[in-house]
Amino acid sequence: MSDWKAATAKAVWRLRCNGIGGGLVALLLLAVAPLTAGAHGFGAALGWLLLLAFCLVALALSVHLLFDTALFRIALSHDSEEVGLAAIDDVLARMGLRTKPAVSAPLSQRLSGCRRLILLQWLSLAVAIVLYGILLLDAMNGGPQ
Repeated sequence: MSDWKAATAKAVWRLRCNGIGGGLVALLLLAVAPLTAGAHGFGAALGWLLLLAFCLVALALSVHLLFDTALFRIALSHDSEEVGLAAIDDVLARMGLRTKPAVSAPLSQRLSGCRRLILLQWLSLAVAIVLYGILLLDAMNGGPQ
């Protein structure tokens, strides 16, 4: 297996793991949050709306990462890096998501964009988890006194 294929296969694995893992964490937060609000109801409506927003951002980024996984699998199905990356550009152009560039972006640039998406996804999940903890404490009336 050539170097670009090995790097792309590793990226596909990481993108799939982060896409599925982050999506499951966001769905878990969305499923558990209303149940653990307790009989006191939702304490601060703005806080719960922010929690929902950050979880939805994480879910959207998970879908984006899984889409990128599919695009990189298309690139892996070709023999050379240039042809594989051009195939990604062709698919994006046919879907109407991006115009086809004259020169394809290199693999390293595409992977750094994916790393930024992963960072944004886990940052939004971290904010959502902190918000959930704050809202859970608020729902318990500040804990034992």
